[in-house]
Amino acid sequence: MGQLPLALRLADHARFETYVAGSNAAAVAHIRAVADEGADALWISGPAATGKTHLLQAACRSAALAGRRAIYVPLDDEVAEPALLAGLESVDLVALDCVERVAGDVAWERQLFLLFNEVAAHRGGLLLAARPVAGAAGIAMPDLASRAAGAVNYRLQPLADEDRLEALLAHAAARGLELERSAAEYLLHRVDRDLAGLSRWLDRLDRASLIEQRKLTIPFIRGLLAAESGSGE
Repeated sequence: MGQLPLALRLADHARFETYVAGSNAAAVAHIRAVADEGADALWISGPAATGKTHLLQAACRSAALAGRRAIYVPLDDEVAEPALLAGLESVDLVALDCVERVAGDVAWERQLFLLFNEVAAHRGGLLLAARPVAGAAGIAMPDLASRAAGAVNYRLQPLADEDRLEALLAHAAARGLELERSAAEYLLHRVDRDLAGLSRWLDRLDRASLIEQRKLTIPFIRGLLAAESGSGE
């Protein structure tokens, strides 16, 4: 990977190749362009399990593999202080997740406003992800609210069932799992259908198949589901 300003902890499956765009194709294409070339600011919103984190991490991975400096920062409870964002103006791609969690905090908003300006001045890329659209994120500082509204805004939509199946198969392939379409369909109709939940099931299936040295057939998946629920079908 290219030089990184801080250690990047990216999910192994978070790649553009494992994201099935569906109706989000325009957003994905623009995010890829920013990862490759920078010089733009995007606000990515959408409900849970629409792939916001996946796309931000995929963008950072793609940029780093191309030799660009990239950093993914989740703005959650683990973030110590706004000063974490200081000095990132020289980074080619900055991806900030869960932005709504720091909206309304004066210190955070000041630092975000500075970052907006610094990244633009250095012609870098800035990706911001939040559940709400920019105008509903609770930003109090007028100048920052203006910057967020001026970014290119995309609202991600949940995948249709056929796209969700393709995403499940892509995630399985990325893990090196041999999951036949019929088995994937069986799993899809019996567990939590959002991609985060499906990814957790793939992890369970991967571990179980390694322990028992079994292929991911429908009978094997049926048995694991029964064991998890404590009862047969």
